[in-house]
Amino acid sequence: MTEPTPARAPRHRGIYLLPNLFTTGAMFAGFYAIVSAINAHYMTAACAVFVAAVLDGMDGRVARMTNTQSDFGVQYDSLSDLVSFGLAPALVMYTWSLSSLAGYGPVWGKIGWAASFIYAVCAALRLARFNTQVGVADKMYFQGLASPAAAGLCMAFVWTMEKFGIPGPTVAFFTMPLAVVAGLLMVSNVRYYSFKAWPKGDRVPFVWLIAAVLVVVLLVIDTAPVLLAVGIIYVVSGPVMTLWGRASRRRRARHHARADG
Repeated sequence: MTEPTPARAPRHRGIYLLPNLFTTGAMFAGFYAIVSAINAHYMTAACAVFVAAVLDGMDGRVARMTNTQSDFGVQYDSLSDLVSFGLAPALVMYTWSLSSLAGYGPVWGKIGWAASFIYAVCAALRLARFNTQVGVADKMYFQGLASPAAAGLCMAFVWTMEKFGIPGPTVAFFTMPLAVVAGLLMVSNVRYYSFKAWPKGDRVPFVWLIAAVLVVVLLVIDTAPVLLAVGIIYVVSGPVMTLWGRASRRRRARHHARADG
């Protein structure tokens, strides 16, 4: 009679260390931005959000390169993005500029924090929608403005104003629509080029190398205004590309209607 085989202890499922370290670093940068804003170090806060964006862009690539993708990493990355590109920019804009609207009366004070909250909740909705579309969405385009791009636009604005010595309260009536528009674009159906499917091969046109060198040189010369200009161009490109696509589809539909008639 054979003895029963002892039951094996259940294996504890672990998590991949390397990509999640980059995600944790991005979350730390977002948390540091919030702390810096509370201490009125607004330029440092804006820079910290850009550091978070760099680390956020690296964690997914590291996971793919090392074949360490996981469902845990996807969810953890979204939580990190909410802190770094949702809560951090909203609180930086509020402490830097929007809180000063209270000086115009209690109603304006509520409008100030409401604008900040609209940005934060739109970032959360954007990330939730993105998670439900993983695996089915077109990788070439984003549906709505990506939260790192929205945060980059807002923080480039803060950084540029601080660089030129323009206090946040003096531009509060511009910061308010900026926060609301950036938030609404995140939950819109406007299409933005994602750059995830680019480049498709190992080779790229030579002109892209020249353009990349020029951008790097401009960033070294004057980082904040260049980042703001790039952010504005990218944000505007979405509505332009969407309207152009709709107009092209209408022209094709009219052409087919004439051909069938």
